Amino acid sequence: MLNVLRVHLPSDIPIVGCELTPYVLLRRTDKTVTTDDVTEISPLDGHFLRYKWYRVQSDKKVAVCSVHPSEQATLQCLGCLKAKIPVSKSYHCTPKCFSDAWQHHRVLHDRAASAVNENGNEEEEVFGRFNNSGSGSINTTLSSSASSTSLTNGNVYPATVSQRNGGETWFEVGRSKTYTPSADDIGHVLKFECVVVDAETKLTVGHTNTILTSRVIPAPSPIPRQLIPVDTMGSLDDRRITSSGTFTVLSYNILSDSYASNDLYNYCPSWALSWPYRRQNLLREIVGYRADIICLQEVQSDHYDEFFAPELDKHGYYGLYKRKTNEVYNGNINTIDGCATFFRRDRFSHVKKYEVEFNKAAQSLTDAMIPTTQKKNALNRLVKDNVALIVVLEAKVNNQPIDNPGKRQLLCVANTHVNVHQDLKDVKLWQVHTLLKGLEKIAVSADIPMLVCGDFNSVPGSAPHALLAMGKVDPSHPDLAVDPLNILRPHSKLIHQLPLVSAYSSFARTVGLGYEQHKRRMDSSTNEPLFTNVTRDFIGSLDYIFYTADSLVVESLLELLDEESLRKDTALPSPEWSSDHIALLAEFRCCKNISRR
Repeated sequence: MLNVLRVHLPSDIPIVGCELTPYVLLRRTDKTVTTDDVTEISPLDGHFLRYKWYRVQSDKKVAVCSVHPSEQATLQCLGCLKAKIPVSKSYHCTPKCFSDAWQHHRVLHDRAASAVNENGNEEEEVFGRFNNSGSGSINTTLSSSASSTSLTNGNVYPATVSQRNGGETWFEVGRSKTYTPSADDIGHVLKFECVVVDAETKLTVGHTNTILTSRVIPAPSPIPRQLIPVDTMGSLDDRRITSSGTFTVLSYNILSDSYASNDLYNYCPSWALSWPYRRQNLLREIVGYRADIICLQEVQSDHYDEFFAPELDKHGYYGLYKRKTNEVYNGNINTIDGCATFFRRDRFSHVKKYEVEFNKAAQSLTDAMIPTTQKKNALNRLVKDNVALIVVLEAKVNNQPIDNPGKRQLLCVANTHVNVHQDLKDVKLWQVHTLLKGLEKIAVSADIPMLVCGDFNSVPGSAPHALLAMGKVDPSHPDLAVDPLNILRPHSKLIHQLPLVSAYSSFARTVGLGYEQHKRRMDSSTNEPLFTNVTRDFIGSLDYIFYTADSLVVESLLELLDEESLRKDTALPSPEWSSDHIALLAEFRCCKNISRR
């Protein structure tokens, strides 16, 4: 007979919009075990599994903390109620929680005050009685009316009540193995039941296996990032004509699940670090940017095939993928990560794809330059499985340049993830140089605008960054001292002819009071963001979007995060932001050089 040996959930904290799929371990009649789903359509050994999900509705209303959504709220900010801020934002689990979050929380009040004052109301009516010491008026006893405002689910419960036990009522909400909590489940416990059923008699066999979850919490929502227009035309060559159409490009290292260990990111709640949660949060963020071109790094092979490709297809994107090679990696081949490039089918069509495997380039280099006795050591240093994906796209008719409507408008997009090891400075620089030489060959064959996006694992001012941004590396650069294989010599070869400029350096070239807050998030010495990667052990910029300045103009940039946006004492990933990197996005307009007469 079929027996259920074990049932558990990857995370016992359910989040709205993130599907729950229990792990069910079965033992067959022949004593072998399996985790395969056994449905009524395809029974096993004459039996199948029946699943049910219930929402446990308690007569006692429970509110959850807006900062720590896995904790029950014990106090409420009265200012939020007066300002008519969504009531779910007003709850906190402890006075310390409220105090620590005040600098972030008061932004909600400031925005509400601005909105109300525009309508002529008095500020006192919005704020209530807030003092200047950094804390607000709070209600430490949650009223039943306040709780019910946020927790009442309306008339959407199933008509059938399965069971009532004391002050609890169980409502059936699902009959499949997987269940996705909805807003109606917030604050409630879910119960999962799994039982073996005889395929012929349809009677249950054995006992029912049951799991109770923690209370369902809402998906944390970060402060939206705005697209900021930039005006750099005054600093650019004015002998150019721009096209009427613009397009946006997103670059984002999403943090592969295989790297997202609890040991490495122990400051992030386990439920927020779980892949079922992170993938939904990442998808919401990525889709919300509405980029025309998306360059993702650290996308696992199985996650590309099973999640990102089909989900982004629903939103009108076509995807291309290049998995890292596996000469060094010895784990599950399906969990190897790589680079994924998506583009909107209504804006672009795919022309050509180039795959860059740095392992192959390393083999060619050692064959040509390294003595036979040193080849093994050279390959051990150079072979790191990193790759780049280069895609040539063609803009559709409504995005063609105004100066020549009949000419094809092509665009070359490179997406890469450079080696992470900080002691391999020569390998990083060699990988970037190899990629740029490949792009130069494409540029020679076609007059085409270029974008070079990715996680370069190189801080501003490093040799790889200098090569990208300046077109060369100063022979006295300290990074060049690390070259045990002499692959960087002569240093005069470390050049390229592509007119690349970092998109976010446009913030440094803008003027006006409106840009001061954005400039404060930039490093004035390098004209790059202060950070694109934030963990407990590191904060700095590793990610860039470079563009060919003779053929593209930056129109706007996605605003950068500051430390206040990340909340006090918080590194990434976090419940709000599901990667340890932040996304970069730039809007471009194509342009054409006009020859001097």
